[in-house]
Amino acid sequence: MDNDSVLTFFRLSGLNYTVQHRIILFVLTLLCYSIIWIANVVLIITITVDRKLHEPMYIFLCNLCINGLYGTAGFFPKFLTDLVSDTHVISYAACLLQSYVIYSSCGADLSILAVMAYDRYVAICQPLMYHSVMTTQRISLLVAFFWLLPLFCMLANTMTIFQLKLCGSHIPKLYCSNSLIAKLACSTPLTNMSISYFNIIIYIFHFFFLVWSYIYLVKKCLTSTQGRKKFMQTCMPHLVSLFNFATAVLFDLMYARFGSRILSQSLQNFMAVEFLLIPPVITPLVYGLTLTAIRSRILVFLGKKNKVSK
Repeated sequence: MDNDSVLTFFRLSGLNYTVQHRIILFVLTLLCYSIIWIANVVLIITITVDRKLHEPMYIFLCNLCINGLYGTAGFFPKFLTDLVSDTHVISYAACLLQSYVIYSSCGADLSILAVMAYDRYVAICQPLMYHSVMTTQRISLLVAFFWLLPLFCMLANTMTIFQLKLCGSHIPKLYCSNSLIAKLACSTPLTNMSISYFNIIIYIFHFFFLVWSYIYLVKKCLTSTQGRKKFMQTCMPHLVSLFNFATAVLFDLMYARFGSRILSQSLQNFMAVEFLLIPPVITPLVYGLTLTAIRSRILVFLGKKNKVSK
């Protein structure tokens, strides 16, 4: 592509399947997206409607589910359209928007998990001070933190893409990524690289805080039977979500490092979308089945619904 040409679209790759295989994949993807919506919406409605669940841990969990819907909305509609289309292109603006939504959601996931770890630290290590620490004002500040930080970080990263002159339009992935767009630049994108490394450092601190928090909590809870019980009831779902998220991000990083070199196209595609498929499904199911308060509310709601239908 000529340096002076105006780039209006990108070509996405990865869907080099037969029509029959794409139809099967479309049905499975639509089923998965439907499960994501149903599972997350049920949890969101349960927490929103029941005032007994208007506590910090459940408020943060509700936001985690909302973020799951936000992130998957950046991928699934476009992907489903591509499965029934022979041309897999996306406009320049839509590509930047898709990358922004997907990766700001990814950052928000880590920020929310960090806040949830802080909440559990206060609840278990300083139980007598919990309500004085987790005030309405503090909760509002934490909610603003885990939404605004990733949105701002990703906005800064996306703005640097606008300044780049691009010499290509092919993105070797099922969806757009700012890092892949930056690789199409005619010259080394120093500003974009600086912002990207700054954002990575921020979330490395998030990760280390999470690891430190749960190591401390495990040590604290092992000293008493009641502590172990409380940890298993309220912290295990967080650890499952964290492990699930870390595994998904690892897959994405492995794809970025090795995807186009030694792996088959199907495995590359799975590694690229794993963090958009598994965490949004697992998170509401784990919390819904593990946390007694939520599970009992859902069962009560379903029981009332069955009685009405009879």
